[in-house]
Amino acid sequence: MQARNTKQRQIVTQVIQEAERPLTVHEVLAEGQKHLPTLGLATVYREISRLTETKELRTVSIPGDPPRYEVDKHHHHHFKCTECDKVYELEGCSKELSKLVPRGFKPQTHDLTFYGLCRVCA
Repeated sequence: MQARNTKQRQIVTQVIQEAERPLTVHEVLAEGQKHLPTLGLATVYREISRLTETKELRTVSIPGDPPRYEVDKHHHHHFKCTECDKVYELEGCSKELSKLVPRGFKPQTHDLTFYGLCRVCA
């Protein structure tokens, strides 16, 4: 059975798709409430859970931070601003990273996060 396409569901999906960076649940809620003031936290959690289960979203995990969510499109890395705590996507991945793997090891995946000041905070 397919879930109904409610206004709340449309807003949550739109907010995440239009974001230029991974968002926390509370960032999705705050942005969504600009379009639909009655949008609730439980609805945001439910919709993010559904989109993650269907692999439309991926979870961005940064140690010590709440999970963030982004559209699952392609492999990339992240930059976290140590001033404003926002996380941004970094395009691409250097093939040079494979040179860091010890001989005989077979990596299956990797994650890389840079930390510093974003353009606004710098």
